[in-house]
Amino acid sequence: MSEAAKEFDYIIVGAGSAGCVLANRLSANPQLRVLLIEAGPRDWHPFIHMPAGIARLVNNRQVNWSYDTEPEPALGNRRLWWPRGKVLGGSSSINAMCYVRGVPGDYDRWAAAGASGWSWDSVLPWFRHSEGNARGADALHGADGPLQVADLRHINPLSHAFIEAGQQAGYSHNTDFNGVQHEGVGLYQVTQKNGARCSSAAAYLTPVRSRANLQVITGALVERLQIDAGRATGVHLRVGGKRQHYRAAAEVLLSAGAINSPQLLMLSGIGPADALRAQGIDVQLDQPGVGANLQDHLDICTLYRSVPGVSYDRASEIMIGLNYFLRGHQGAGTSNVAEAGGFVRSRFAPDERADIQFHFVPAMLDNHGRNRLPGDGYTLHACYLHPRSRGRISLASADPAAPARIQANYLSDAEGFDLKMMIEAARLSRDILQQAAFAPWRKAPLFPADEHLDDAGLEAFIRAKAETIYHPIGTCRIGSDDAAVVDPQLRVRGIEGLRVIDASVMPTLVSGNTNAPTIMIAERAAGLMLG
Repeated sequence: MSEAAKEFDYIIVGAGSAGCVLANRLSANPQLRVLLIEAGPRDWHPFIHMPAGIARLVNNRQVNWSYDTEPEPALGNRRLWWPRGKVLGGSSSINAMCYVRGVPGDYDRWAAAGASGWSWDSVLPWFRHSEGNARGADALHGADGPLQVADLRHINPLSHAFIEAGQQAGYSHNTDFNGVQHEGVGLYQVTQKNGARCSSAAAYLTPVRSRANLQVITGALVERLQIDAGRATGVHLRVGGKRQHYRAAAEVLLSAGAINSPQLLMLSGIGPADALRAQGIDVQLDQPGVGANLQDHLDICTLYRSVPGVSYDRASEIMIGLNYFLRGHQGAGTSNVAEAGGFVRSRFAPDERADIQFHFVPAMLDNHGRNRLPGDGYTLHACYLHPRSRGRISLASADPAAPARIQANYLSDAEGFDLKMMIEAARLSRDILQQAAFAPWRKAPLFPADEHLDDAGLEAFIRAKAETIYHPIGTCRIGSDDAAVVDPQLRVRGIEGLRVIDASVMPTLVSGNTNAPTIMIAERAAGLMLG
């Protein structure tokens, strides 16, 4: 490649949920030269595109960073597994496709805490701009955006039983978790088009790959940013065993996610000075906020065995696949597996927002589905939506190929409120699963095996079995204070020509899944850059 061909206006690091959006929107201006860099492969794998293929992607390290946390003190010193997408589309290519935005209060709190311009009224137009909802447009939804949002084509009878059981437990039925009412139980809308996964790559990148001003490089690990006199001027990457340097005339945009974006900043000398020097890295900017403020939704799964033949546990994968691919994307292959769920306000909710979320799965899931259990059953995930505990991403090594250290610090808040809420989440899960709607299907409890555990018993269960529900955020926080990593325009404070645009900039967790908000952030960021 010639030297001239190695210079672009914008270089985007990470072709995930945010990066694909940026590549699409910026390259729409034919005067801009855009480079998109992804560490993983192209999204060719058929199980990415068949929604139910999610079950077969769990252990596929070709498309998954497959991280592990440091030992978690509050969880029996277990190392928790953190899957993250390493493929075009990032985690939107391996997630459960639930389309959830959170609630207006989430974003208004961001703005009140210093993320000016990120209030609900400011972000709603960008949600609508991104959304192509099959139900049509209204005041809260868009119908013409690239990200296709649809109702499920296939629903397991157990998912209907969950919704009925939730109503029996006192919760309302909700047909739109992104509508006027957030609370209640119901079916999730999913990011699918014609029964196939609509990842950010499928939505934003595939339609524009032929643009002459857009170049995409896969299988390329960005090792560090080039910083010259306080300005980001390019990136150094390794691809095919060779090191290459690309220059950015306008800006470098980090969209590598809540783990890899802070890691790359620190590898480039932007982060806590003492920690960088300890790794032998020259300090470009002392910024203790890089890697701090890590938040995630901790999740507890309650499992029951069921009568044979109704769950997905022993369904024929071959028949499901044949039916899906040969009959125009029909049947159980279109299921996102986490078909139903809900949002509820517990007795401890401190404000107007729901504080517990459910994901119901008509199959037995243990250890993220990596431990295949014999027989048939169903699983209810429950997480506390607004944890007070904070963790950190830090460097384990100056080697760019070495994973960062993930210290989630689950259940570490001084008041013990997170633990109290997780116990409540487990109790409410048990209450729903014991309702009459499950009577035709329900057999013995599996996790926990005792249906009558007291708080101490539930605490022990949580410490032994809780896992991530895949929503890490916050490690390059937006704000107006000195500890914030990026300003409200997502520009890295203290370094010119550099922005972070992904889930790492969220100041606090939203009341739900994080994929749709990440796409919204990228939409608004592109709007800021394009004026």
